[in-house]
Amino acid sequence: MEPLAITWFVLIAVLWIGYLLLEGFDLGVGMRMLFASRDERERRVMLNTIGPVWDGNEVWLITAGAGTFAAFPEWYASLFSTLYVPLTLALVGLILRAVSIEWRGKVHTQRWRSAWTAGIGIGSLIAAFCVGAMLALTTLGLPIDGNGDRVGGPFVWFGWPAIVGGLAVVGFSLAHGSTFLALKADGSVRSRAAVFAERWSPACLVPAAIWAVWVQLEHGGNPLSWALVLLAVVGGAWGWVQARARREGLAFTGYAAFGLFGVAAIFAGVFPKVLPSTIDPAFDLTLMNASSSPYTLGVMTVITAVSLPIILGYQAWSYWVFRKRVTPGMIPDAHIVLPAILRDRDAARGVAPTA
Repeated sequence: MEPLAITWFVLIAVLWIGYLLLEGFDLGVGMRMLFASRDERERRVMLNTIGPVWDGNEVWLITAGAGTFAAFPEWYASLFSTLYVPLTLALVGLILRAVSIEWRGKVHTQRWRSAWTAGIGIGSLIAAFCVGAMLALTTLGLPIDGNGDRVGGPFVWFGWPAIVGGLAVVGFSLAHGSTFLALKADGSVRSRAAVFAERWSPACLVPAAIWAVWVQLEHGGNPLSWALVLLAVVGGAWGWVQARARREGLAFTGYAAFGLFGVAAIFAGVFPKVLPSTIDPAFDLTLMNASSSPYTLGVMTVITAVSLPIILGYQAWSYWVFRKRVTPGMIPDAHIVLPAILRDRDAARGVAPTA
C-alpha cells in the first residue's frame, strides 16, 4: 500500500476533525439562536461569540473537499455525484447562514432581524444534518457499481445511515456549541447554555456514539479503532461531569475530545476503504484503487508541509486575539445604517438623516 496514500487518508481525516470541532460549535450556536435567546441583546451576544471565526472555520470544509479531489479523485467523483442532493442542500444551508449573518444587522426592524435570525438557525441545522449524512454514508456505504456510479434514484442515499449521521452532527454541534457559549459568553446566555450542556448533552451525543460503533461492527473494527471509540466515550463522559460542575473550559475540552476521538475511530474503522459499496464488496473504493499517482501525492505533501503550519498559526492567533468573553455590556445599542446615497440626499437637503 502506497505510504503517501495512507498519509493523505490521515490528513483528510484530520481536516474533517478540524471542521467538525471548529465549525461544529458555530453551527451549534446558530441553531441555539432559534430557541435559546430571549431578546435582541442576547442574540447579538451569541452572534458575537462566533463573529470573528465562523467564516474561517468553513475553510476546513473546503480544504477537506479539495484534498479529497486531489488525493483521491475516484472517491471524490463517486461520493459527490452520488450525494448530489445532500451536498447541494448543505451548500444552500451554509449560504443561507452566511447571508443571514451578514444581512441581519443591515435594517433595524424586528421583522427584518427575526427573519434573518431564523435564517441563521435553519441554515445551520440544514448544513449540520447534510454534512453528517454525507460523512455517515461515506463510512457506512453507498450503492455504487464497479465503475463507482450510483445505482438507483437521486434519493437512494436516504436511509438510516444518513439519518443517524445527520442527527449525530446536529447533536454534537448543539452540545459543543452550548459548552462554547458557556465558555465565551456571560450573563443569561452563559447560564442557559451551561444548563443545556448539563441536562441535554448526553442525549445529543448518543447518535454520534451509535454511528461510531456501527462503523466498527459493519467493517470488523480493529484494536486501534475500538480504542478510539473508548477514548471518545471517556471524553464525552468527562465533559459532561465538568459541565455539571460548571467548569466551562474543561467541559468544552471534554466534548472536543469526544468529537476528535469519535471521528478518528470512524475513519480508523473504515480503513483502508474510502467508500464502501453496499452492492458488492468487490466494488469498494479503497486507498489502492482510488488514490492519485505517487508523484501527485508527493507534490501535494510538500505544498501542505509548507502551507499548513502557516494556516494553523494564523487561525490559532485569531482565536487568541478574540479569546475574551462577550458580555452584554460590550454590545452597543442597535442603530440604523443608511446607504451612502441616502446620507448624501439628506445632507443635500440639510436635514437630519432619516430612513
